Amino acid sequence: MSKLAHPRPFIAVSAVTAMVAALVVTVPSSPAVRQAQAAPSRPNIVFVLTDDLSWNLVTQRFMPHLVALEGQGATFTDYFVSDSLCCPSRASIFTGRLPHDTHVYDNTGPNGGDKAFNAHGDQYSTIATDLSALGYRTAMMGKYLNRYHMSTPTPPGWSNWAVADWGYPEFNYNLKQDSQVVHYGGPNEASKDNYLTDVLSRLGDQFVAGMAAKHGSQPFFLEVATFAPHAPYTPAPKYASLYPGLQYPKTPAYGTANTAAPEWLKDFPPLGPKAQAEIASAFRLRAQDVKSVDDLIANLVSALRRTGALSNTYFVFSSDNGLHMGEHDMMPGKLTAFDTDIRVPLIVVGPRIAAGSRISAFAENIDLRSTFDALAGTKPAEGVDGRSLTPLLFKAKGTSASPGWPQGVLIEHMGPIEKGPDQPDTVEPNSGNPPSYIALRTGAALYVQYKDGAHEYYDLAKDPNELHNVYASLPAKSKSALQSQVAHLEACHNAPACSQVSAYY
Repeated sequence: MSKLAHPRPFIAVSAVTAMVAALVVTVPSSPAVRQAQAAPSRPNIVFVLTDDLSWNLVTQRFMPHLVALEGQGATFTDYFVSDSLCCPSRASIFTGRLPHDTHVYDNTGPNGGDKAFNAHGDQYSTIATDLSALGYRTAMMGKYLNRYHMSTPTPPGWSNWAVADWGYPEFNYNLKQDSQVVHYGGPNEASKDNYLTDVLSRLGDQFVAGMAAKHGSQPFFLEVATFAPHAPYTPAPKYASLYPGLQYPKTPAYGTANTAAPEWLKDFPPLGPKAQAEIASAFRLRAQDVKSVDDLIANLVSALRRTGALSNTYFVFSSDNGLHMGEHDMMPGKLTAFDTDIRVPLIVVGPRIAAGSRISAFAENIDLRSTFDALAGTKPAEGVDGRSLTPLLFKAKGTSASPGWPQGVLIEHMGPIEKGPDQPDTVEPNSGNPPSYIALRTGAALYVQYKDGAHEYYDLAKDPNELHNVYASLPAKSKSALQSQVAHLEACHNAPACSQVSAYY
């Protein structure tokens, strides 16, 4: 179990009673709703996946509806991503496999994006193919994989498809809605709202309503993947004046240089007034940006409630990776193995999940496919690296790991990231762009092994902010054990092998 505190104070259920009450199922008496209630089927699953959302945005002030859901369900306090980069992380989510098994290591190039995913055949074995084979209607909306092109056929397993090309600016993008490509313009180019997060909210609502009206009790899986709050951090016009003077929530790592840092992390200039003002401005935009994500969550829950589907639906919220903003003297970015970048929210609400649960067992994005399958009553069609989290979800409130549960997670990253016209995560000066590494994150420590021969080890009990690299002082026996553990995990190809993570060295 991690010795780190949760990255923000937990808001008690009583503090959000009014919002939670708003989510209580109130069923209209329409024929479609009565039919859905009369014949409960396999549970529905709604998955909201955000882009670059960090824990410091999940607050009552910025995302009250999400906080309300958190009070209703389970929060994983030690949930991590397999790579703090969009496309590798999403490939792991879809397939349940680590990057060394998906072979997706970047957003672009021969090892990245939709092209690498398809070249390796990953599209033929995903959450969508599993659930489709079980009779689910499946819908993918928003951001799929980087470099997805409008001419690409809908991947196997998906019944409904509404995927954007370059949606980061939130305006002026194309959306492939099943077989039709629809262009959405700027904020003033049409009478309707073209803001992408709002468009996805409307389409999600329509999908839920259509399931009740046209497909009766057929279960569904809906993923709504926003581009928010990824740079350029474009808030909806209605929220663009919120939070004047907002400051970045600084931790002890903010503006602090690491000791014994590897070469890529050395010699960043201290954060001066200009840099700190830029960080505060970017954080304010991100806070404004997630207001629309919070609206999307509220609208989806309302649609589920109206159709009578809420009581038989698991609602899941997460992010593909986090973001550092000033920590370790770095300007805004990701890619690193620090908790700012790899530790993200995972919140699950649904039948039999105790309200206000806090799950401290380790979990990773490779676990989502097996978890969704287990909720639906099936297993992945092929062996995967992750395992189902349902044994944790259905335990008593405040659950920790069972004996034999992995005591940590593996993180893989191929770097440095190169600049290019199709690269949405082009590294800005002093934002951090590490070379290739493999990292092991346990409750006791963060260990990073770089391809260039450098190492990092942070003792989290003494150094929870990951500031002091003490690898050089470790006993030779500990160094050997860490390297052997990483070598084993780097070659793992199934859940039992990939779960053999020890906590101490």
